[in-house]
Amino acid sequence: MIEKLETMAGRFKALEEKMMDPDLPKDPKRYKEVMMEHNHLSEIVEAYTAYKEVLQGIEDARVMLQEQDSELREMAREELDGLEGKKEGLEADLRLLLIPKDPLDGKNAIMEIRAGTGGDEASLFAGDLYRMYSRYAETMSWKIEVMTAHETEVGGLKEIILSISGKDVFGTLKYESGGHRVQRVPTTESGGRIHTSACTVAVLPEAEETDIAIEEKDLRIDVFRSSGPGGQSVNTTDSAVRVTHIPTGLVVSCQDEKSQHKNKAKALRVLKARLYELEESKRQAELSAQRKSMIGSGDRSERIRTYNFPQNRLTDHRINLTLYRLDQIMQGDLSEIIETLRMTDREEALQSQEG
Repeated sequence: MIEKLETMAGRFKALEEKMMDPDLPKDPKRYKEVMMEHNHLSEIVEAYTAYKEVLQGIEDARVMLQEQDSELREMAREELDGLEGKKEGLEADLRLLLIPKDPLDGKNAIMEIRAGTGGDEASLFAGDLYRMYSRYAETMSWKIEVMTAHETEVGGLKEIILSISGKDVFGTLKYESGGHRVQRVPTTESGGRIHTSACTVAVLPEAEETDIAIEEKDLRIDVFRSSGPGGQSVNTTDSAVRVTHIPTGLVVSCQDEKSQHKNKAKALRVLKARLYELEESKRQAELSAQRKSMIGSGDRSERIRTYNFPQNRLTDHRINLTLYRLDQIMQGDLSEIIETLRMTDREEALQSQEG
């Protein structure tokens, strides 16, 4: 581990020198790569520097144990006990930091929320999830852009697709992919019976221009009039766009903008994210034999979470985490859940690495 950390410290120093090069900002792609690697290594190097200071302190305390003065020896013994505990904690932190970071974690994300079983109640819950993630994004200083949304007559959402940009968006939200189940009494239910309905959430890394190329010959573009809840026409021009990727059969529609050009651009961004995810899924399938993780699998058919409103309870089934403050969570207070998922995922990766 020390050898690996020394190599990283050397690389960090080289990057600091590279950042002083006045020509570096002239190459935006290279500049971004250098800054991202520097940011990643800075946390590791900072922890390693603290670790080396503790090791030096332990060495000094052991020398003091040889002193003839009994008070000095007692002080050295107390200091040594404290430093040994600190050393163990820093070693555990460093092992976690040395787990290879998913290169996709720093990317922006495309989030797709769809109503599943449960009719109107499922569409209302999809709207609740959209508001929950929007409020969480605000606390993270992220930017949300609605790519496309299909509202229902009861004020819910049949489907909504969002672009979320900011720091480490995909790495933070990737654990949200899967089935979300809600248990509550619908406002339309006079008998007070609890209904169960569901939504699916998919979080995809947003592809950059250099990540994936789509050839025009592989696309079929159809235009049509956008429609509102219940299918009524809300636009008198053919501004809505449907993009079909012929080789894969993937279809993306976008109708939120009044401009056909803008709708096409948004649809292509979503399509690129889906194609990028297909490629990444193939790559992950090849690696799955090395590591099977329920936390980061992102299987949309898997029920990952239950939201029980009568008991103010949220349960994440992957990590057996139950919290009795659903009201706060629905207001965007997701930090405890996401941080627990991230830590569990890293610990699984560490066990797999050491195993």
